[in-house]
Amino acid sequence: MENPKVQEIIEKQVLTVAKAVEDKLDEEIAALERLDVDDLEALRERRIQQMKKMAEKRSRWISLGHGEYSEIPSEKDFFSVVKASDRVVCHFYRENWPCKVMDKHLSILAKQHIETRFVKIHAEKSPFLAERLKIVVLPTLALIKNAKVDDYVVGFDELGGTDEFSTEDLEDRLAKAQVISFEGESSLNPSKSSTQTRRSVRQSESHDSSDSD
Repeated sequence: MENPKVQEIIEKQVLTVAKAVEDKLDEEIAALERLDVDDLEALRERRIQQMKKMAEKRSRWISLGHGEYSEIPSEKDFFSVVKASDRVVCHFYRENWPCKVMDKHLSILAKQHIETRFVKIHAEKSPFLAERLKIVVLPTLALIKNAKVDDYVVGFDELGGTDEFSTEDLEDRLAKAQVISFEGESSLNPSKSSTQTRRSVRQSESHDSSDSD
């Protein structure tokens, strides 16, 4: 017997939401109608400047090697790579199947997320870095922001615990760490600091290259 009342409440709620949406649209339309030629020209100029800035960013990223998945030849080169780019995903690998699986997904993401540099380095040929960054399990991704290792993806545990995870699974994990974004600008809320201890690679740079070999 209460059904008619429930139906009436639902209808009122729907009408209230619809009215709020309609009012919001009316406000936006009215605001657009109030714009004069100068306002429209200012909006157009602002948009052009935004597009120019993004084009400049993309050009700079490409010049630094963004857009492709490449190998860092030596430990010494690692420091110049992480200093040059604001965001870097570095895969510490060895020649095994799990690392090849990770390579496949990172190759795809490197093309899709030009705002981030995607690289890999052979862990066994990089003993200083592996020890400094406490790399034990392979594959391990070091997620680097502003020349600091901010987070890690160790093995496949966070990706379903199997090598059959999707590129989207890895993309989601990297987005949560805010080491990749969309349209070149982050649309995510700032995440809490990683529970991993941040280790500054700047401090490591002071070591002589002889320590790396």
